[in-house]
Amino acid sequence: NEKKLRKAINDEKALQHQLKQLTRKERTHRLCTRGGMLESFLQEPERLTDDDVMLLLKLIFHRQDTQELLKKLLEREKAETP
Repeated sequence: NEKKLRKAINDEKALQHQLKQLTRKERTHRLCTRGGMLESFLQEPERLTDDDVMLLLKLIFHRQDTQELLKKLLEREKAETP
């Protein structure tokens, strides 16, 4: 019985590790994809610093119309998720 318990605990740990790996891979993929999307809108992105891009994003995301659109998109996502 103790052997079965140890095996079950080890199996659970292995599954938790696999889940973390998948979550990490999904996040990395999402970051790369969305970073590419952002760069496609920037003129000469290689000439912009990280601070330059952050400034642009802050300006864009502090606009009222951007905030309203983001809110609508997030509400739509909630409605679609069961």
